[in-house]
Amino acid sequence: MALFEIKNLTKNFGGLRAVDNLNLFINEGGILGLIGPNGAGKTTVFNLVNGFFSPDSGGILFKGENIEGSRPDVICKKGIGRVFQLVKPFGDMTVLDNVVVGVFSRVVSAKEAKKEARSVLDFVGLLKKKDILAGSLTIADRKRLELARALATEPKLLLLDELFAGLNPKETEEAVALVQKIRDMGVTIFVIEHVMQAVMTLSERIAVLHHGKKIAEGSPQEVAKDEDVIKAYLGGEYVFA
Repeated sequence: MALFEIKNLTKNFGGLRAVDNLNLFINEGGILGLIGPNGAGKTTVFNLVNGFFSPDSGGILFKGENIEGSRPDVICKKGIGRVFQLVKPFGDMTVLDNVVVGVFSRVVSAKEAKKEARSVLDFVGLLKKKDILAGSLTIADRKRLELARALATEPKLLLLDELFAGLNPKETEEAVALVQKIRDMGVTIFVIEHVMQAVMTLSERIAVLHHGKKIAEGSPQEVAKDEDVIKAYLGGEYVFA
């Protein structure tokens, strides 16, 4: 049974159909990439999964339970974490306290929360910066902090919305390795991404949205050769390194 499944998911905004009868699944421990042009409906899918929006029809199943329509905090506590496209740490709080906020979603002891936050910061490579203000971090470190805050909630499924945007090639390579480490510790990954090198390297399967509708799904190699995907998004066949 899939850990996570979307069934016939549809969302309209007035006369615009942002998500059109979408079906997807992710098995436990897998990595699914979601790609497509700007405005294709990708982030709307995440907002539906997260509980920020309610679908007009369809279901969202997590560990066999229909979570459609649940509040974001309830979904978080069930085990779905998210890294947002626009990284917004609490800039006037320390790096450590930013992660403590995430830990408090599941523990009440401040001492325990700080201990667990330090462990997560060590995992993402930010422990040495735990006492500096989050607002002074570079974009790459802000991305790591956003990851840490999401991991602090102990997700079973992690949604990554353009984690690699704004990173240089070396930072992208390091971020890809970190996401692979997260998967290796048992977290299932659902990733939206425009950086093709990253999403093609990470993903075991890729789904492609265009005008809210899934136009292709398969391995990275299959998707990269799909004529509809090339026409709608890639502009040419992707060449694997």
